[in-house]
Amino acid sequence: MSTPSSPQKPFNRLLLTGAAGGLGQILREALQAHATVVRASDISAMAPAAGEHEEVISCNLAYKDGVLALAADVDAIVHLGGISTERAFEEILDANIRGTFHIYEAARKHGIKRVVFASSNHVTGFYPQDEQLDAHSPRRPDCYYGLSKSYGEDLATFYYHRYGIETVSLRIGSSFPEPRNLRMLSTWLSYADLAHLVERALLAENVGHTVVYGVSDNRDLWWNNRFAAHLGFNPQDSSERFRAQMEQLPKPAANDPNARLQGGAFTAAGPFGD
Repeated sequence: MSTPSSPQKPFNRLLLTGAAGGLGQILREALQAHATVVRASDISAMAPAAGEHEEVISCNLAYKDGVLALAADVDAIVHLGGISTERAFEEILDANIRGTFHIYEAARKHGIKRVVFASSNHVTGFYPQDEQLDAHSPRRPDCYYGLSKSYGEDLATFYYHRYGIETVSLRIGSSFPEPRNLRMLSTWLSYADLAHLVERALLAENVGHTVVYGVSDNRDLWWNNRFAAHLGFNPQDSSERFRAQMEQLPKPAANDPNARLQGGAFTAAGPFGD
């Protein structure tokens, strides 16, 4: 009696950068449903490969030749790598700006046609919390980190129109097991919804360069994803079950960025080295 064959996965090999980070660890497991092999990479220490379905490779994204080698034999890239908090510009420059450029150059040279780019809500962080945005709202980066993600979105647009490399830029809100403050009742993205969003970003057809806000189905949303409906992203979770707990926390002062601006504390971080 023959053994039934395993269902064919849509990708042979996926590259995941930033695999040692909080979201990278979630996606490192989730992506195995979509690829025969997940190549997990980071500059930080990672758990070893889990059997034949993973490869673990250390790579500093600031080095172009290393990134080119990292992307060999890859069908698509999920790019989370880089600094995910506000830092001095020089640190952001190597990790987030040079690093993302190297990812797109590697995609071009290897003929990779799909990138999922972890952008951020901080590309529009200087909007007030009572204004609802969509992908066509002008960008208002709120920090060096936000500037680097805005640059990454411009790279995605350029590499699509020049080389046909499609990208879904995920303007991720606040992805944690649960919200950490009142602001996150609006920005929270559950891990399950994150995995679903990345799946749709990988599998949806004809995305060109699509910008989508990564946010769960929360009650008070600041972001409208009407221009990303073709992805088929339908979040199932909501921050509402945490509302009573969050409303027990001390409320920020009226002039606190967490109470006024969508980017929260990122809008007031720095400058550095003065």
